[in-house]
Amino acid sequence: MKFQEVVSRRRAYRALEPVQITEDMVRQLAETAAMAPSCFNNQPWRYVFVYGSQELQEVKKALARGNAWAQNASMIIGVYSKKELDCRIKGRDYYLFDTGMATAFLQLQATTMDLVAHPIAGFNEERAREAMGIDPDMRLITLVIVGRQASRPEDYLEGQDLEGELNRPPRKPWSEFAFIDRAGD
Repeated sequence: MKFQEVVSRRRAYRALEPVQITEDMVRQLAETAAMAPSCFNNQPWRYVFVYGSQELQEVKKALARGNAWAQNASMIIGVYSKKELDCRIKGRDYYLFDTGMATAFLQLQATTMDLVAHPIAGFNEERAREAMGIDPDMRLITLVIVGRQASRPEDYLEGQDLEGELNRPPRKPWSEFAFIDRAGD
């Protein structure tokens, strides 16, 4: 599969069907994230891959009501780090940027594996951190919901949610966010 095809196929689907998660799948995702660039190769990202049934149920208790669809997740990945793990140059902390790049690599790898890897912000950080055993001095940046795209999304969603699932939300044209020689508004 060509890179542009992988990027185009990646979507934050919410209608998920169960998929059997294996240690080999986790290894593929983690090894791909490990290839991401980072400041001085510090690799500040940390991931906890939760797919054991009891552990997964505990993490799901941390999800916000608006992410009820994520109860269908086959795995939830906790993405965490702290600024001390990466560069701080001229007042700029790089750990969030570097961890974001590694997580994007992970999402693209998931796409090549026919998985959905949908990052969310709607969760109780303290409860999720506790369920995942993440040290309190670490920042839990996001949870990535993993599953298989549902073959019949109408069985899981309705109305506007279903419409968004069936049709890719519009993307801004590059001319609205990319500028040549001088920044725009």
